[in-house]
Amino acid sequence: MKSASILRKKISGSDPVFGVLATFHFWPGLVEIAIESGMDFLIIDLEHLTHNHERVAEACAIGRRADFPVLIRPPSSEFTQVRLALDLGPCGMLIPYVESVENLNEVRDAVYMKPRGRRRPGGLGNAWVRDHDYNYSTWLREVEDDLIILPQIENKKGLDNVDAIAKDPLTTAMAIGPYDLSADLGICWEPENPLLVQAFAQVKQSAANVGKNMWVIGDGATMMNRGFNFICLTEAITQLQTTLTQMVTEGRDAAQGTKQTPSDGTGEIPI
Repeated sequence: MKSASILRKKISGSDPVFGVLATFHFWPGLVEIAIESGMDFLIIDLEHLTHNHERVAEACAIGRRADFPVLIRPPSSEFTQVRLALDLGPCGMLIPYVESVENLNEVRDAVYMKPRGRRRPGGLGNAWVRDHDYNYSTWLREVEDDLIILPQIENKKGLDNVDAIAKDPLTTAMAIGPYDLSADLGICWEPENPLLVQAFAQVKQSAANVGKNMWVIGDGATMMNRGFNFICLTEAITQLQTTLTQMVTEGRDAAQGTKQTPSDGTGEIPI
């Protein structure tokens, strides 16, 4: 998994590592857009919507061939959901709502073959193994050794167990789900609330204590000012809507300003 190895190297350093999440709409061409825009990774979100699996597998294949990290967020940490997500061919997964090591044990069973787990590989994800060499040592070398697992802390129980989750060998880097976590903390979407800011810091510290990084989602400048460098900058369609809204607003403001500008009497059309 060259793309996973590339991302692992990046998140082990201190330079900014930027990515994008695709939740509301997804098409394989978004991988090329992410690459061309200079992103370091793309996460396809299957937790809230079931995107067409053939398209998701195609996107993962584009990432594999381009050495660009494409990850999946499965619907849950449940064995079958994680196993099927890995069969689509991502180089890693953002695991939602991880509360304990027991959740990670189920993920471990789903992503590792025997004797370490119970995975039964299949689907287009098998393309990570070249020349149909399905010996266990090949799976270990080509898939399992580099696979990226990012457990999301999204409630108080997860916070209580964050140290154990962070130090688990399966965890590549820690992650946070700020919206659901804020709701569970009783401060539903108050992003600057000290309780939520402290929760970010707690997860970050638990990861740092075992030499690991932490994935966050949010404004790049804000997150970097808080000491984070592994950052999902935005959700793709949300950003498109925000940008279009801003363009329309600025255009209408400019038009209003033009109407209010007195004529200079030259008869020229302002362009």
